[in-house]
Amino acid sequence: GKTSLGRSIARALGREFVRIALGGVRDEAEIRGHRRTYVGALPGRIIQHLRKAGKKNPVFMLDEIDKVNSSYHGDPSSALLEVLDPEQNYSFSDHYLDVPFDLSDVMFLTTANVLHTVPAPLLDRMEVLELNGYTEDEKLKIATRYLIPRQRKANGLGASQIKITPGAVKKVISGYTRESGLRNLEREIGAICRGVAAKIAENKAKSLVVGQKEIREYLGPVRNMPDLALRIKHPGVVVGLAWTPVGGEILFVEAVAMKGGKGLTLTGQLGDVMKESASTALSYIRANAKKLDVDESFFETKDIHIHVPEGSIPKDGPSAGITMLTALVSLIRKKKVRPRLAMSGEITLRGELLPVGGIKEKVIAAHRAGIRSIILPLWNQKDMEDVPGHIKAQIDFHFTDQVEDVLKTAFV
Repeated sequence: GKTSLGRSIARALGREFVRIALGGVRDEAEIRGHRRTYVGALPGRIIQHLRKAGKKNPVFMLDEIDKVNSSYHGDPSSALLEVLDPEQNYSFSDHYLDVPFDLSDVMFLTTANVLHTVPAPLLDRMEVLELNGYTEDEKLKIATRYLIPRQRKANGLGASQIKITPGAVKKVISGYTRESGLRNLEREIGAICRGVAAKIAENKAKSLVVGQKEIREYLGPVRNMPDLALRIKHPGVVVGLAWTPVGGEILFVEAVAMKGGKGLTLTGQLGDVMKESASTALSYIRANAKKLDVDESFFETKDIHIHVPEGSIPKDGPSAGITMLTALVSLIRKKKVRPRLAMSGEITLRGELLPVGGIKEKVIAAHRAGIRSIILPLWNQKDMEDVPGHIKAQIDFHFTDQVEDVLKTAFV
């Protein structure tokens, strides 16, 4: 929806809209143009598209700026510095024109999926607006108003021939798609429309209502496990919250002890940051055993294994620090954590809880999985403004900056 948003901005401002795709651009001449001494010389794509627009002040979208590559032809991202810097772009120099050109009236919009591949000097010249994923209710409204009519028309169906109930759309969203956007949802709706169109073409029906029960017939068995929060039945298992590029996810942290001596094993394709969080959690517990009501001799004769299921998926980030610590305390105390509880936060060796990112996506994921209580760092209280009101009303939030408070809340 990023490109659609750019078109909407241009329409609202009454300006022309032009777009160039930067994915895979390796040649600086794509931006700055070729010198006229070369055979087949052309102006750069910036000047070419301004000429096509016929205006000096269009809304200019630079799509996929995170996928620009440098090569022996030069670095296009360096050429973009002059294009996007308002202190310089009033005299942008295109090699083909060889006269300064004023770009200061152009409204530049850039899109990216990730920020870490965008060079820091270029990122410094841009104001970053993060577009969060859609909530289930937003997806339902967009599907009802826009996606279903579009797919119905694309598959040759009239409005009276197919009706997909809101309950069926919700089931497709939760059971068949795991994404922050809408592409897969539209594909699945298209598959339902084609199934209905085939039945009508075979004279098996004149019109069909697709409800929750009929979804399986068109899309097959449910692909995503619902209500994963019910899997906590033993001490040493805690639900954590994770951010991914396709929205929030809940993840489980499992800890188990066996005969041995002070060993720590970590599995589940964990990155370096998560491994460090596990070591930090263990060190904090050992250093504060009395304060945490933990048996100090436990570590002398036991090896500890921490595992994060779905081992084929790489995981990293500091958010699981408090989850790992709570799982270890739960294991040592032999006490289960409260049901339907999740948590997220980075820990320090001093027992402090540090803020983490992606709060909106994490809370939405927790709500989708049936979580009813969430523990978050105190500093993340400000991020609650982004969380939809109806979700906030259904979840009990606990904010703290101390590990001890987390443990008091986590155990009944």
